[in-house]
Amino acid sequence: MLLELQDFCVTYHTGKKKLKAVDHVSFGIERGDTLGIIGESGSGKSTIVMAMLHQIDKRFADISGKAMFDGQDLLSLPKDEFNRLLWKRIAIVFQKSMNSLSPVHRIGTQFEDIYRVHQPHASKQEIKARALELFELVNLPERVYSLYPHELSGGMMQRLSIVLSLMFNPDLLIMDEATTALDVVTQGQILNEIMKLEEGMNLTRVMITHDLSVVTSSCRKIMVLYAGQMMEFGTVEQVINEHLHPYTEGLIRSFPSLYGEKQALRGIPGTLPDLTDPPKGCVFAPRCPHATDKCRNVRPCVTEHAAGHFAACHLYGEEANTNA
Repeated sequence: MLLELQDFCVTYHTGKKKLKAVDHVSFGIERGDTLGIIGESGSGKSTIVMAMLHQIDKRFADISGKAMFDGQDLLSLPKDEFNRLLWKRIAIVFQKSMNSLSPVHRIGTQFEDIYRVHQPHASKQEIKARALELFELVNLPERVYSLYPHELSGGMMQRLSIVLSLMFNPDLLIMDEATTALDVVTQGQILNEIMKLEEGMNLTRVMITHDLSVVTSSCRKIMVLYAGQMMEFGTVEQVINEHLHPYTEGLIRSFPSLYGEKQALRGIPGTLPDLTDPPKGCVFAPRCPHATDKCRNVRPCVTEHAAGHFAACHLYGEEANTNA
């Protein structure tokens, strides 16, 4: 496994109460694979990444479990060692990462400054050559190197964010709602370009999104997250075509499909539970149409129901403490 989370928990301090934003989540992803993490807003998708990458102040949250990256536990790494990994081996593209660029400096100048954080002795010629090489991979024209950020469109800015994340050929690329703000055509183009890059660079990608179509079109595996807990995990084919969890079914029914039989779109009634006082049993039970007394009183374990296909639901037999 290139990346493996084991019993990963993130609990925020909110006054006298504690809010468990991520609750014993475990999963793994092999080198060269692609994983989409999906769930509605507030399900803990971004919190997993922010905690794993030392972006949550430990004064305001308790973080436990393990986040193993190529044999190293990211949570226990000293800050200087972790900073040497970030961007060189682990890179991240946020939804609005383009906003982090200085509006008064040219793109080339900023690329040079960022590059020299890890390669302080690199020449301007070497840095520009690397930038233009990456520009070509994501279909950015050479002139972008001399432009200011305000002279670029939203799609060009997002492509530039991807270029910045790939400058050192990282092993792991994390995309946190990185294409959400783009129109459908530009989003599709960027996803296609990323998938081509993965083939040539042996890149491993984790895609965080609330858009099911993004995951099904660009990822090989899916983890469905709800209220900080993993509901289902498997390949795209398993989770979409052979889904086990009622929450997964609800997500699928709430998205339009261009294929198969026509069906009316249906939302999932209710809202996320108060995570300072979560339900006693299954966290989805208050919104689940199939919930029983057992669901409301006993938390289901994550169980493997087919090779690589996991779900946390009482509807599918006797559970065992098995992690994805």
